[in-house]
Amino acid sequence: MATQKSNKARTYARNRPVVSRKGLENVFEPDGVYLFKLVVVTLAGLMWLRLADPVMIGGVLPVGAFPAGAVIALVLIAWLEHAQFNRKILYAVLVVVTIIGFFLNAGIVI
Repeated sequence: MATQKSNKARTYARNRPVVSRKGLENVFEPDGVYLFKLVVVTLAGLMWLRLADPVMIGGVLPVGAFPAGAVIALVLIAWLEHAQFNRKILYAVLVVVTIIGFFLNAGIVI
C-alpha cells in the first residue's frame, strides 16, 4: 500500500501575516524612523494659523486661530501609519503638543 502525501501549503517568511498567533502586531521599525515620526508630529502640532483680527462666528464665538498642522498630521497618521499601537501614541503626542502650541502662540499670523 502506498501512503498518500498531505499537500499542506508551506508558509515562507514573506507570506507570513503581520499579526502573530497571540494577536500581537509584528511590525518592527528602526528607532530613528520612530523618532523622526515623533519630531514631525511635534512640529505639525505647533503649526497654527493665527488670524490678526479674530472672526466672529454667529456673533458670539470669536475664532482667532486654526490648528492647520494638527489637521494635516491627523490625516497623515491615519493614512500612513499601519501599526495601531504607534497610531495611538502619535495621536496622543499630537493632541498634547497642539494644546501646548495654542498657549505658546506658536504659528503663522495671517
